[in-house]
Amino acid sequence: MGAVCTNYAQGDTKEKELSNAEKFSSKSGTLIQKEFLDVGKINKAEIKVIYYTDLITLETVSAVRIEYEVASSYSTDTKIASLDADEMDGLIKSIKTMQEKVFPETPANYMEISYKSRGGFEAGCYWEKKGWATYLKLEKYDGKSYVFLKKEDFPELLSLLEKSKEMLKT
Repeated sequence: MGAVCTNYAQGDTKEKELSNAEKFSSKSGTLIQKEFLDVGKINKAEIKVIYYTDLITLETVSAVRIEYEVASSYSTDTKIASLDADEMDGLIKSIKTMQEKVFPETPANYMEISYKSRGGFEAGCYWEKKGWATYLKLEKYDGKSYVFLKKEDFPELLSLLEKSKEMLKT
């Protein structure tokens, strides 16, 4: 009977997926410094570059961080996505592809297109009767972590992501 309860409890939990930078910063037995650099904002979502430095080994890792405050009736909660430096090219290319090849099309059926990072971040679009709707989803298992954008916001998003990429330490 105890095994049944254990299996049920295990199937119910969903752990947050971590980027490599988040894994680096949460290693036990290390002294980690975090430096945050502001890049810009899009639809109340803040884009930052974060430098993690292990002050003992002097190893550094950098990542792009997107933060979005979600207000409920009782409190506010900050949703956070972290993108590793090696994921930025794929995300930028995906945003450009959506702008150049997806948005000009008018599909006959409902369609969804998305880019996903190893940490659970998602950027994408879906077809509505009125046209393409665009979004960022900061946390994989959190339906409250969506940042809805307009198709016209994508050039600004692309500019902020390119600026972020240039600021990353490689």
